[in-house]
Amino acid sequence: MIALIADDHPLFRVALSQACANILGADALLLQAQNMQQLWPLLRAHPDTNFIFLDLKMPGSDGFTGLTALRTEYPDVPVIMVSAEEDPVIIKQALTLGAAAYIPKSAPLELLSEAISAVLNGDSWLPEELVADVSNAKSLIDEDFASRLEQLTPQQFRVLKMIADGLLNKQIAYEMNVQETTIKQHVSAILRKLNVNNRTLAGIMFEKLRLPEQV
Repeated sequence: MIALIADDHPLFRVALSQACANILGADALLLQAQNMQQLWPLLRAHPDTNFIFLDLKMPGSDGFTGLTALRTEYPDVPVIMVSAEEDPVIIKQALTLGAAAYIPKSAPLELLSEAISAVLNGDSWLPEELVADVSNAKSLIDEDFASRLEQLTPQQFRVLKMIADGLLNKQIAYEMNVQETTIKQHVSAILRKLNVNNRTLAGIMFEKLRLPEQV
């Protein structure tokens, strides 16, 4: 059993790691990352990871872009979001974008076993007291958009992020060390998969992945 714990707070990582060790047993391999830059090499080294704990406000994640990038690159690895954020709208957004579970940091560690068991069985999970509020919360991300995002390749997702950041094709080509014609092909595919007719609209859609200031 391999689990990755991605959180920028050392004390929380240690507490979560100890709790997971008690649940999964001594043979479990528990790896830690304090930002997205550390998480990617760990995943490349351990593509058979069973699940990931991901802090919502992880450095380098920029809202839900980290979750979406993980779902694009490693669709078979479940992601359990952990956060101090308990707004039902935010939680609903995480689940719509593919999080397998959402655990508030205020939740007792005893709930971890329940969440992990559900996720390993292929189910989604929320604390029981949040289910109704999340179900009734407004949707900032619709399921159609989420499903269209899942169609993007990892390279196309990176191109989309740079489009949203205002980079031109030649700048994106430089950043990715490829020919500009390759980027043009990616952009065409992105527009088709997102069902939009220009890069400005694609960038606007990407902005939905960034956490709103107020919801």
